[in-house]
Amino acid sequence: MDYAENILGTIGNTPLVKINKLAQDIPGLVLAKYETFNPGNSTKDRMALMMIEDAEADGRLQPGGTIIEGTSGNTGMGLALAAIVKGYKMICVISDKQSKEKMDILRAVGSEVVVCPTDVAPEDPRSYYSTSARLAKETPNSWYVNQYDNPSNAKAHYLSTGPEIWKQTEGKVTHFVVGVGTGGTISGVGKYLKEQNPNVKIWGIDTYGSVFKKYHETGIFDEKEIYPYVTEGIGEDILPKNVDFDIIDGFTKVTDKDAAVWTQKLSKEEGMFLGNSAGAAMKGLHQLKEHFNEDDVIVVLFHDHGSRYVGKMYNDEWMKEMGYIE
Repeated sequence: MDYAENILGTIGNTPLVKINKLAQDIPGLVLAKYETFNPGNSTKDRMALMMIEDAEADGRLQPGGTIIEGTSGNTGMGLALAAIVKGYKMICVISDKQSKEKMDILRAVGSEVVVCPTDVAPEDPRSYYSTSARLAKETPNSWYVNQYDNPSNAKAHYLSTGPEIWKQTEGKVTHFVVGVGTGGTISGVGKYLKEQNPNVKIWGIDTYGSVFKKYHETGIFDEKEIYPYVTEGIGEDILPKNVDFDIIDGFTKVTDKDAAVWTQKLSKEEGMFLGNSAGAAMKGLHQLKEHFNEDDVIVVLFHDHGSRYVGKMYNDEWMKEMGYIE
């Protein structure tokens, strides 16, 4: 008989799907690594499980403990599913810019949700970074995940996502394109792919208001680059330890408007009902097309599912209020 012991056994081995209409003017074959097939509907399930298993193995996470994490929603979902199966409590600390759907979904899988303001500095005690660290100090038998600096994050993608892409493309992948937030996906996949073939190019999608592109190009952490932005799940106002800038060949920045518009385009023109970072990645792919040729195999990773964004990017009233559509 063929079955998973529990829902965690369904994580990984997601399909590659060809992008057709929206890739017509991009040279090469464009394939989406379609991570919504994970049980929590995002790529974060992979690293959530690995971070928990590694913390169990070295004693940071004890039986009956409480898992605490600052999350934009998807990591929280992955952690929450694992917490249910393994018998832990889950507290998700989330910024108020994240969609209501994300918060509701986290509560639906049994998480306590603490909402923090977005427009404060990371070191501000009200920020979701500071709040999650404080709650971990105050909560007995708790473990603060810290996905930004936790090496198990990138390790998960090095051990699973990267090898899957290499095998699925029969080693023909030439470019990997992905939105960068914590840096685990791009760094883990990039490390694996470059070990197989050093000529594979690794491209990061950044957002305006984030520090990554400038830092990668100059080595300068420029606070003038930091300001509030709408795009969810990518970009940062800190430098997570998981971002391995040496592995990344370059970044392109995508505007909030383009990310939102292209999120809708993926749904309406490809039947791909995906999250906001997928729209950013697809628009970024077009911005990078001069780097591709007809023989290339370009893999773009789509992080999460459109159900998290029905009140925002899939809501035409919201899109009009933002000035993104007429």
